[in-house]
Amino acid sequence: MIVLLTDFGQSEYVGVMKAVVYSIACDAKIVDLCHSISPQKTIEASWILKNNYKYFPEGATFCCVVDPGVGTERKAIGVKTNSYYFVGPDNGLLWETLKEQGIIDIRQIPIPGDASRTFHGRDVFAKAAANIDIGNFKTIGKTIKEIKKLELHKEEREGMVVRIDGFGNIITNLAKQEKDKYSVAIGEKKYVMNYYPNYYTAKDNELFLLEGSNSTLEISLKNGNANDKLHIKTGEKIEIS
Repeated sequence: MIVLLTDFGQSEYVGVMKAVVYSIACDAKIVDLCHSISPQKTIEASWILKNNYKYFPEGATFCCVVDPGVGTERKAIGVKTNSYYFVGPDNGLLWETLKEQGIIDIRQIPIPGDASRTFHGRDVFAKAAANIDIGNFKTIGKTIKEIKKLELHKEEREGMVVRIDGFGNIITNLAKQEKDKYSVAIGEKKYVMNYYPNYYTAKDNELFLLEGSNSTLEISLKNGNANDKLHIKTGEKIEIS
């Protein structure tokens, strides 16, 4: 099984990556984890991968292409862990997921001379994922020891905005406390927000907090888009106490 995670949206780029996979591994099963990552937001991709890889069967290969450094000297890597395989740019995207597992082998995938400088998803990563799927992990490149690490900031009650979903919910990496009301600080702006157990209980037009599906706090707006009011960007630091 090959699992795709990209910021390509509803574009031809996803389809042609699948075509490349099938040209090498015609019996592959391909699952689309997410293609709506905000463009170039490796933090968001890291968060989604970290919280969802474990729902897939062991042996799956995750092909992760959120790659603002495409065409530069950044490495392309493939990683084997105790339970899964991962392919992607060496920009830290994989780190939060890999550090939860036992890393067995890391390979640097060579960039072909004729590879597009803007589309390594097609010319590098899809090919590597397909070869892993048919059992050829050791052929994708030479072993290396080190990869880049992207840590999702969290110190006590200060964390970060890790995703803004399609509903405008502002997702953080901070766990809830047993409180009905929180102080929320984003930069120089401060708010007091109520906590509710679900969307239905909240009041109309009120910014509020709830615990999302990944067991962290989210800022939401009932029947509305919270980020249309707050205009926050992924990666911003946030304190909720």
